[in-house]
Amino acid sequence: MSTSTQGNEVGTSGSVWNLPNALTWLRMLMIPAIAAAFFLPYWWAGPAACTAFALAGITDSLDGYYARKLGQTSRLGTFLDPVADKLIVAAALVLIVSKDPRWFVVITAIVIIGREIAVSALREWMAEIGARSRIKVSGLGKSKTVMQIVGLSMLLFRRDLLGLPIYRLGLVLTAVAAVLTLWSMVAYLRLAWPELRGSAKL
Repeated sequence: MSTSTQGNEVGTSGSVWNLPNALTWLRMLMIPAIAAAFFLPYWWAGPAACTAFALAGITDSLDGYYARKLGQTSRLGTFLDPVADKLIVAAALVLIVSKDPRWFVVITAIVIIGREIAVSALREWMAEIGARSRIKVSGLGKSKTVMQIVGLSMLLFRRDLLGLPIYRLGLVLTAVAAVLTLWSMVAYLRLAWPELRGSAKL
């Protein structure tokens, strides 16, 4: 869900447990809570998993906001934030596929998880050559993240609400997020292409 790049090791408090860092750790700790709620044999299991996932999405925005506001940015936070995002999205997709293994659901999950791994590897490589700033999070990436959070929340909800087919709507939004995630990956690759091409000639 990576809409922010934040850090929290050094800054006002000088502690790894300052507010932005705590929000990032909380997002990671919510993964087993979401999984546990998802498999409970009660009618409210889906809504509970959905709520926990949505709250995790909110902390994704808050940790970056407070890291900048409080001046608590660092390399640790820059590393932890995208890791937490990718772990929780991957976990949600695995949970959804475990209940709905239809081919198009599986393909969507593979596309989203595969893209996250590819872009993470690209960013790591760009950082090693000192050019990470060329592939900052774009507006397209942020739109993808919002669509992804809403779509996956609906899929975790798994129930109709007020006559609305929440699960089907979630499938549509998540499919759109998958398309956007590929589009944003292509955009990042285009930005990194000069370095990639130069490296290939070495």
